Amino acid sequence: MLDAAQNDRLTKVGPGTPLGETMRRYWHPVAPVATLDENPVRRVKLLGEELVLYRDNSGQLGLIQPRCGHRLVHMQFGIPEEHGIRCPYHGWRYDETGQCVETPLESPNSRLKESINIGGYPVQEMGGLVFAYLGPLPAPVLPPWDFLVWPNAIRQIAVSIIPCNWLQCHENSADPFHTIYLHGHFFKYQLEKNGLVEERSADQAIHRSAREIERGVGTDHIVFEHDPYGFRKGVQYSVERGAKKDFAMWHQYNIFPYYSRGGGGVRSQVNMRVPMDDTHTYHLNYALFHVPGIEAPHQDVVPYFNAPMYDDAGEPILDYVLAQDMAAWRSQGDITDRTKEILGATDSAVVEFRNIIEREIQKVEADKDPMNVFWDPAEVGERIDLEPAIGSRMSFEGGRELFHRGFYLDDADRYGSATELAAELMRRAEEAALSKG
Repeated sequence: MLDAAQNDRLTKVGPGTPLGETMRRYWHPVAPVATLDENPVRRVKLLGEELVLYRDNSGQLGLIQPRCGHRLVHMQFGIPEEHGIRCPYHGWRYDETGQCVETPLESPNSRLKESINIGGYPVQEMGGLVFAYLGPLPAPVLPPWDFLVWPNAIRQIAVSIIPCNWLQCHENSADPFHTIYLHGHFFKYQLEKNGLVEERSADQAIHRSAREIERGVGTDHIVFEHDPYGFRKGVQYSVERGAKKDFAMWHQYNIFPYYSRGGGGVRSQVNMRVPMDDTHTYHLNYALFHVPGIEAPHQDVVPYFNAPMYDDAGEPILDYVLAQDMAAWRSQGDITDRTKEILGATDSAVVEFRNIIEREIQKVEADKDPMNVFWDPAEVGERIDLEPAIGSRMSFEGGRELFHRGFYLDDADRYGSATELAAELMRRAEEAALSKG
């Protein structure tokens, strides 16, 4: 249990707050690149700041403060030019730093523009996403995490805006026990209630709900390991508690500040819980499909899609994994009141994650770099490889690697345009594995 002040330190992300200043030391994904193909000027919100993201006609990206310095018209209506963006009201033009470079209706000799800078932030593309840095300059290196730059892969991005604080979303990834009930018993209940058992889980041996329920047998305690980039957690099973053998099952790997990565198989998944403000989270479910030795189709653009929380009638969607998570997170309220929670032994990794956040906040308060802030491109290299390595485990026991058998319906990927490509890649991978015996 936390007191109110401690809860605020871990949840409030606006300028000047302890966590907000810590988060401003990182690059944050603000939009899939593909969104700019649809509309080159977009409103975004990050760490409590309203901003305008744009791509001009030369391909230059910009992220600027939202209002023109002249009469405060919102730049979401701005006109992309060959260089910069022009206010629609009187034509004042700005570059990617927020500097005004033209005031066309003023005197040709006017130097007014030189004194006007509405403010801008650095932005970069990587892995089909636009990343922004809102902290003190110079900006650190944008980390080339393996899932962003891995070659020979299919990618797609599920986007959701969740009406709750980032921490209750990301604490989920420090809680390996939640899957037994939320994605096991609750999932099974939803299928039964909606008459979907035969359609969705005829093969109970490999359906997500059955596998998660089975994982509830023999659980003993949480296991937890620190890592240079974050931590990993899992569940220890014991014969004494009913398991067939003593072993540890490791779950998703947490990369500070808000990534969780599951990998090693045909499908690697990374969840990104980006704080828009104190009560909204920009959630990205980033999926990568890769099989060593099998060529993946080329993608000119990484596609994105919306992962819905409600159906057309306004009822919660609860029959796929991410939707179940999102329902649990938002049901805790805008910001979870952690002064009222009652924690158990199964929450030890959650407690440890909160301690890590507090530790990193204290580093920034002491004018030190927090974890995963890198300054030397040569030291970082072209790719930061995480464990397990992408493509290192070719298993076809779980639904996440069996899209070609219809198990994509259990994931947000069921809404994605690249899912058929991923299913074909999985089919070819399984055939190759079977041919090798």
